[in-house]
Amino acid sequence: MKIAVLTSGGVDSSVALKLLKEEGHDVTAFYLKIWLQDEFSFLGDCPWEEDLSFVREVCEQNNVPLEVLSLQNEYWDSVVTYTINEIKAGRTPNPDIYCNSLIKFGQFYDKIDPRFEKVATGHYAAVEKDNNRFFLKRSPDPVKDQTYFLAYLSQHQLSRALFPLGIYKKPEVRSLSKKYNLASQSRKDSQGICFLGQIKFNEFVKHHLGEINGDIVDIESMKKMGVHPGYYYYTIGQRSGLGLGGGPWYVVKKDIANNIVYISHKNPELNEKNRFEVTNFNWINEPPAEKNLMVKIRHGASFYKCVLEFKDELSAVVTIDKGDRGIAPGQFAVFYNGDYCVGGSVITG
Repeated sequence: MKIAVLTSGGVDSSVALKLLKEEGHDVTAFYLKIWLQDEFSFLGDCPWEEDLSFVREVCEQNNVPLEVLSLQNEYWDSVVTYTINEIKAGRTPNPDIYCNSLIKFGQFYDKIDPRFEKVATGHYAAVEKDNNRFFLKRSPDPVKDQTYFLAYLSQHQLSRALFPLGIYKKPEVRSLSKKYNLASQSRKDSQGICFLGQIKFNEFVKHHLGEINGDIVDIESMKKMGVHPGYYYYTIGQRSGLGLGGGPWYVVKKDIANNIVYISHKNPELNEKNRFEVTNFNWINEPPAEKNLMVKIRHGASFYKCVLEFKDELSAVVTIDKGDRGIAPGQFAVFYNGDYCVGGSVITG
């Protein structure tokens, strides 16, 4: 097949590229320039240049053509604006989910169509086809499994998606990178929000939302304890970075309208929650017929057994089998039926 491979300069996408080349496919590598380092040039070197140098080396090693495609404007409109708006609203964004559905398997498709049959990435996931329907299957590596980030793909997107690493665990992929002597074999896994690179989250927030001084208030005594630069710099349960004596202090509540951050000696994360509401569904096939599913509320190996009860077509209540301390509005709840990801939703409270 004629396949476009999205490459980042890391181990996973490099091994995916090599595996497809070894299978005899007509492969072209694409590097998407979506990071915002140009905007933050005052902070120093642009790490995307380092990534691109590894991409070039891997492509040269394997005689694969490389195209660099700038999608910074599209990324700003689809992903960065969403992230800023969610932070400003006091919610917890997940830009990687929208990066996959709107950019990598969205507008990138539009840019290359109809030159390529498939778009491949280094995600740890698999696509299966049955009766002309496509299903998203979990990776055998429970820690690296990335179906959580792919839960908002559509049938059309999955029909063209290819995940060569879907049958492997991370140590096996590392071994393959050494076997093929890939230039990226010793690179560490990337961390953090995809478009920021080495930019610190607070620097990103400051650049776009600035600083608006507000009060830090002890919620028990209602006494003003200090001043903060903006409610959007703080998360519920946060302990460090408050700059106050007499602690430990925890952020327990935010009054967004009045820009007040409330603190307490009691850690709010000790109050576990086992029931929350969700909306903005994406079902990979049809809505699940079963109420009893599994759910992830963040990327990682942890699942909860859950009961999904629809209030109407637009909202539902999720009850999990044990409490969780970190459930926040804006987070994504992603549902599973056995080994298959069936879709996702946004937590409203």
